[in-house]
Amino acid sequence: MSRFVFTSESVTEGHPDKICDQISDAILDALLVQDPHSRVACETVVNTGLCLITGEVTSTGQVDFINLVRDVIRDIGYSGARAGGFDATSCAVLVALDQQSPDIAQGVNEADDHKGDPLDKVGAGDQGIMFGYACDETPELMPLPISLAHRLARTLAAVRHSGVLGYLLPDGKTQVSVVYEDNRPVAIDTILISTQHTPDLDGITNEELIRARISEDLWKYVVEPATADLDLKPDRQSTNFLVNPTGKFVVGGPQGDAGLTGRKIIVDTYGGYARHGGGAFSGKDPTKVDRSAAYAARFVAKCLVAAGLAKRVEVQLSYAIGVAKPVSILVDSFGTGSISNQELTDLVQKNFDLRPGAIIEQFELRKLPQKTGGRFYRDTAAYGHFGRPDLNLPWENVREKASSLL
Repeated sequence: MSRFVFTSESVTEGHPDKICDQISDAILDALLVQDPHSRVACETVVNTGLCLITGEVTSTGQVDFINLVRDVIRDIGYSGARAGGFDATSCAVLVALDQQSPDIAQGVNEADDHKGDPLDKVGAGDQGIMFGYACDETPELMPLPISLAHRLARTLAAVRHSGVLGYLLPDGKTQVSVVYEDNRPVAIDTILISTQHTPDLDGITNEELIRARISEDLWKYVVEPATADLDLKPDRQSTNFLVNPTGKFVVGGPQGDAGLTGRKIIVDTYGGYARHGGGAFSGKDPTKVDRSAAYAARFVAKCLVAAGLAKRVEVQLSYAIGVAKPVSILVDSFGTGSISNQELTDLVQKNFDLRPGAIIEQFELRKLPQKTGGRFYRDTAAYGHFGRPDLNLPWENVREKASSLL
């Protein structure tokens, strides 16, 4: 019997890197609402009292970037007396956006392998490799460690926004270690939550007493509600529960650490349980296969697992800049498939159109910001791009396609 412990982490929307992801995707949403064919590659940097947006944009849309940035920061919770050195109203916002390179635009506008099919017209916006993954450990077909870490992070933010735990501040991290036996989860070994908080709690100033109070509150208001519907639950007696291990977490957010778009790619995907091609998602329009093809690879993997063709599947796609069709497709079921890996790969090649133009059309990736009130991509920018039972993501809706494979 093989036994191991696997750990994944998540971060809250107030983490400096996640602030940047949300700002970059809010800019993408705003531009796509006005011009669905906008080309966007937007990077954001935050530090104490400063937010810089930079990158390349080609769009007919006219957006008030400065006020948009301030609105995102305010929604996250960095405003007023509790802003902690990074206030939505007073922070400096610098805009340094250039136009997209015409050499890149040429390959995207007219694919090298275009032969008359309109969907061949959109070439890949860059070369690269993308991975998609699915497994049967959770109802949303995600690995359990990252699924639990996201649940805890979302609940941590919810009790802050609602005021249930009024001393919480926006920055925070969660981490979950799960025990596996023969590749199946059997126990939750450790839960770690680091959360920013006010210097005192209802008059309590002693560090040990503060940490004990936070630990008690987080178990009651975060851990228990976030895991209530699970068959495999943490246990207060046997699960190692760590809270703010350094003793306190008062200075956080951009005051405590600089942030940058695209620096939480493992949090955004599968928590390290599957391979990653290296490309970030946020701030990139759908012609960037780093984003759209990663969504498609997840869709393919989830379809194969949902169809019962394997218990876990990893799909690799590769693209060449300016070429529509994938350079390669690889499917690995890690020995859990009802048919061979080669047969799974052949099935994918016959049943899934993985050209960027086809992916964009199937998932309506240019239209969704308009259909969702102007904040589709921004909502994916925190708590993961996959699984997400709280969002209606088109690459997660696999029932119809999975049924067609049987």
